[in-house]
Amino acid sequence: MTENTTWHPHRWAALFPLLLAVFMDMLDNQIVAVALPSIQHEQQASGSALEWIASGYTLAYALLLITGGRLGDRYSTRAVFLYGTLGFTLASLLAGLSPAVGVLIGARIVQGVFAGLMVPQVLAVIQTEFPHEERGKAFAMFGATFPLGGAAGPLLGGLLTQADIAGLGWRSIFLVNLPIGLIALGCSAAFLPRRAGQPGVRIDRLGVVLLALPLFAVLYPLVEGWSIGWPIWTILLMLAAIPLAGLFVYQQSKRRTDPLIGLGMLRRREMSAGLPIAILFTASMGTFVVLTMHLQNGLHYSPLQTALTFLPITLGIVAGNGSSAALIRKLGKNLIPVGLIAGLLGTAALCFVLSSTGEQLHSWELIPGAVLLGYGLGTVMSSVLTVILAGVPAEEAGSASGVVNTAMQLGPTSGIALLGTVFFAGGANASATITAFLVAAGLLLVALLLAPLLPGRAGADSHEGERVDPVHHG
Repeated sequence: MTENTTWHPHRWAALFPLLLAVFMDMLDNQIVAVALPSIQHEQQASGSALEWIASGYTLAYALLLITGGRLGDRYSTRAVFLYGTLGFTLASLLAGLSPAVGVLIGARIVQGVFAGLMVPQVLAVIQTEFPHEERGKAFAMFGATFPLGGAAGPLLGGLLTQADIAGLGWRSIFLVNLPIGLIALGCSAAFLPRRAGQPGVRIDRLGVVLLALPLFAVLYPLVEGWSIGWPIWTILLMLAAIPLAGLFVYQQSKRRTDPLIGLGMLRRREMSAGLPIAILFTASMGTFVVLTMHLQNGLHYSPLQTALTFLPITLGIVAGNGSSAALIRKLGKNLIPVGLIAGLLGTAALCFVLSSTGEQLHSWELIPGAVLLGYGLGTVMSSVLTVILAGVPAEEAGSASGVVNTAMQLGPTSGIALLGTVFFAGGANASATITAFLVAAGLLLVALLLAPLLPGRAGADSHEGERVDPVHHG
């Protein structure tokens, strides 16, 4: 590879619609939770139907992420992103107009499929279109978008559901994606570079199937198991993921050209140590779901009041991301344990408040711990992305982006399953909430112990200023 001197001149303008699409994805992932009771009442939906409305999106999304990244490598990130965003927007319209529960479930699955095409292109563009000195800031902005969208989802869901705009009720939580999607489409069509794909890249169809099998074996029981009491088939299916993953690795090692995942990429210390840290740290975010259930079911908070309680976490995330772009250049990989320690301290502070106040809890008492937890999440999210992707060459950007996004999807799904099980098994009360938070602190502690395994300083051992030979920009 040779050093590129023609970075896309409108790269920051191009980043805006990409981040807007990520925000829309995370918003849609979280916004549905507060509207489920309204959907159940209006549509006479069963409990299993509600589970699929919430989880069908997640399952389809996670299964398509790596394939979506590889499609971006072949057909260009611009083309795949535009198709993904258009499909996601149309699926949102279908969800908002759904005449029956079955149509709504199908629309949610289609949303997840197109999100799996749309989201992986974002990291790929950052990796290929931004020079080394700007990439940390771009990663910080990307890292902020995930938790900000996640935090905004319940807040906006509560507002829209209670406002009942034009009598739409719960339907407005899906229709709100229409203006966001159209803005993202218009801006991306105008500013994303017209960089050619790599037609010589072949999509490993067998690899796609063999990868989907272990992912499904893990994600499906994680999505379903905690709400149905973990029957034996869920455990057996997750155990089956181990030999299925081994079969995928064997097939990839034997494929001489265009593997779905370059196994050499996974052997890099940035990936081998960074991905487990990302999974553990995002799994700890399952505390948001547990706290939401405790506040609404145990303390009888309204959806809007619950969402406002989470606002300090959002402010902390903004502060963490805002400072990490500059700090990562000074501290390198050492910024990751700083963020993890902040998250641990914030979790401990929340545990203390929950245990000392009981049912007399006031929202303002959670603010110090919530801000500290948010700061840790914001700091780790952006810095771990910078470290993981530091040594990825441009030609593997799409595949690497899919791997990272899959890990960051597996983390929250696993965390919700684990902490949700702890919460319900403990009686779904204040004591169970504290226990779940302590388990989350344990996840952060393990991530902290793994942090020294990361290589050198972020990007110190890589060639971040290099990329594939220059191509004409649009």
